[in-house]
Amino acid sequence: MSDLLLELFSEEIPASVQTRACEDLKKLISNGLVEAGLTYASAATFATPRRLCLTIDGLLNKSLSTREERKGPRVDAPEKALDGFLRGVGLTKNQLEIRDEKKGQTYFAIIEKEGRDATEIIAEVVTSTIRNFPWTKSMRWGEGQLRWVRPLHSILCILSADDGTEVVKFDVDGIRSSNLTAGHRFLAPKWFPVSSFDQYQRKLKESYVVLDQQERADHIWEDAKNMTFALGLELVEDFDLLAEVAGLVEWPVVLMGDIADEFLDLPSEVLMTSMKEHQKFFSVKNPKTGRIEKFITVANKTTADNGATILAGNQKVLFSRLSDAKFFWENDLRIAKTGMGEWIDQLQKVTFHNKLGSQAERIDRITMLSVAIAPLIDANIELVRQAAKLSKVDLSSEMVGEFSKLQGLMGSYYAAECHLPAEVGVASKEHYSPLGPTDNVPTAPTSVSVALADKIDTLTGFWVIDEKPTGSKDPYALRRAALGVIRLVLSNDIDESLNRILAYGCYLNFISIVKHKFDEKSEEIAQLAYLDLDSLSIEQLFAHVSDISALIGDKSLKALDIKIILQSLISFFHDRLKVFLRDKNINHDIIDACLAMPNNVNFSLLTNRAQALQTFCDSADGDNLLQGFKRANNILLAEEKRDGVSYEGTPEIKYATIDEEKALFEILDENEFQINKAILANDFTVAMTLLAKLREPIDTFFGAVQINVDLQIVRRNRLCLLNRIKSIMANVADFTLIEG
Repeated sequence: MSDLLLELFSEEIPASVQTRACEDLKKLISNGLVEAGLTYASAATFATPRRLCLTIDGLLNKSLSTREERKGPRVDAPEKALDGFLRGVGLTKNQLEIRDEKKGQTYFAIIEKEGRDATEIIAEVVTSTIRNFPWTKSMRWGEGQLRWVRPLHSILCILSADDGTEVVKFDVDGIRSSNLTAGHRFLAPKWFPVSSFDQYQRKLKESYVVLDQQERADHIWEDAKNMTFALGLELVEDFDLLAEVAGLVEWPVVLMGDIADEFLDLPSEVLMTSMKEHQKFFSVKNPKTGRIEKFITVANKTTADNGATILAGNQKVLFSRLSDAKFFWENDLRIAKTGMGEWIDQLQKVTFHNKLGSQAERIDRITMLSVAIAPLIDANIELVRQAAKLSKVDLSSEMVGEFSKLQGLMGSYYAAECHLPAEVGVASKEHYSPLGPTDNVPTAPTSVSVALADKIDTLTGFWVIDEKPTGSKDPYALRRAALGVIRLVLSNDIDESLNRILAYGCYLNFISIVKHKFDEKSEEIAQLAYLDLDSLSIEQLFAHVSDISALIGDKSLKALDIKIILQSLISFFHDRLKVFLRDKNINHDIIDACLAMPNNVNFSLLTNRAQALQTFCDSADGDNLLQGFKRANNILLAEEKRDGVSYEGTPEIKYATIDEEKALFEILDENEFQINKAILANDFTVAMTLLAKLREPIDTFFGAVQINVDLQIVRRNRLCLLNRIKSIMANVADFTLIEG
């Protein structure tokens, strides 16, 4: 057994690709070795800005010899069949064996492969990996043809064992493998030999290189926390930035710098974003004032002046960056204090989508949708209207133009400067949320109204122009938007169907398409968008769309069937909800059974039904009742098919002849009304509890009662009784879709 050490030494590798590069290196090398017959005990990878490293322990010194036997064609088979077999096994006819088989004499090939030395296999696998490494972006340099993320300088590749160390010799585009590596670019640039991974890691640290990225990150974090704690300050957590910075340095040296007083009154988010985006600085907060007052930077070397020169240079650059930010902030405040009308006008010239109009038109749609949504959550309509109209105005601001991640947040600051109601500013900040499955969900009614409208406008718009997600492609993040709608509805207990809101969204986006296709009629058409949703049914909206299409006489518009578009969008929501509920440990068949019920665009009702049904079916009563239902349903289907009639009539207890049959009538009479009442009240837990009472009488009924008796009136009555069981349970969910 031997241990392999591979180092690919290059110019600086971008921090953003180091983790993926480590994964790819480990996968390609280890898979290649195993496929060639070399197994191993363990493997690990490391990355610094200048090197990728792979270490493999317990590697076989030689691949195992193999003997494979392949059956070929019969001796009397056509020559072409034999020729093909010979090509496949790489042998000649004289090397084949002939054996007697049941169907006649048959050729057999014995393929024996001698084991190969590990060094030979490693050289092939590493060479192939380097030449075909899957960098997202790579480059060539000099006159060579090799492509690498940055110019590759050297390859260290050794096999070490108890009896010594051997260099695995190979050449990649003029770069010969060796046992040499170099330390820190500035602090210890000399080359030195290594004979094992432990020695390699130790010598690197002596040469001012910390090989393990996690070790570098931990060192940065601990030093930074200790520095800030000593001054009574707090380090603002940012683990994404920590991972990035750890990938930028080989010998991390943590330094703390000051922010000039003139910038301390900038919003904290502006300071943090500017320092992170431009300088890769960590922010340091004063817990007493809540202000960002200092920064942490990480140098890549120690200096005689303990980093004073480095800090001075960083502070000079930071001063320039923050001067720009201050200028943007002050200029934006000037416009904000005039009512933000200048920004609203600018949004007329900003295209949201060439088929769906400008950002200003989108804001109009979001406003109308927000006002329509407000009553569903008891939000103040005037506040909602005001918040929606101003939700996107900060897109015109210089600060958001410089730092797009601050959109929404800056709008809240500008709203405060205009002395607008607090709800308006909060909605500006929160209406983009939730952005992902773990993002916080808004709960303020005004924010929820605008957030739902924003996402619904996006979804209905792209559905109307037929730019839905396909496969893994989702350029407009529509899956995320749909999940956002679902989370907003469920987190805020919005117990209402979104059917009409979605239809209204489709309608508003249809109007936008029409306006842009027919500019000469745009003013006339624009008025159509201001229909009173409360006075219109969904069917009337659909009819209105048809009337507009017919009035204009455009074939492409006539082909737009809003009803089909809406159905497709609802189906998309259901797919997203399935994923969401499966993560909540609700089975797919349970979800399907609930989706088959009416009002399935009420996501709160649908989720509550599914959760209650899953709990019920997981219980012994639920499982047994499900079997009883399936038995009743199967008998009904079989007898209705055989008789050619339906047994949907009302069963009567006077035709019941057996005690167990009468008992079932009584329990159904006692509970049917209460079950239906609970369903109408959307209290599915109570409905399931009442259903559980049916389990034992139904079990007893099937154990004691024969359905198909000779007396036809009794037989029909019992079949109608089975249909009554089916009907009662069908009010809860479609149990035919549940796997038992």
